[in-house]
Amino acid sequence: MTKYPKKTCEIDRLVTHQKLVTAALAGKKNQQRRAGVYGYPGEQFVLEGTAFVITDLRQEVLSNMTEADAQSEGYPNLEFYKDLIIKMHPGMEWDEHQEVWVHEFEKIDAE
Repeated sequence: MTKYPKKTCEIDRLVTHQKLVTAALAGKKNQQRRAGVYGYPGEQFVLEGTAFVITDLRQEVLSNMTEADAQSEGYPNLEFYKDLIIKMHPGMEWDEHQEVWVHEFEKIDAE
């Protein structure tokens, strides 16, 4: 088992913006980058009555983020993602060396 640090926030705070919730529900979002750990692999969370499970958790630097990663975050491209992050966090600058935790998740099929 991989050792992860203690959570910095609860899993129910992983995906909160309505547009991103909608993207996750539509299957267009399966990653969320955060400065800390919000959930561990195997842990579940619910968005508007739909269950999701964390499938992977890894740390990486923002410079490793690709166009495909930005799309997996629910955005059309990496430049859009960068611009929006800067707008959401006044006074913040994009730091290519910033370490983030990538939470990958998938919808749990209802049986």
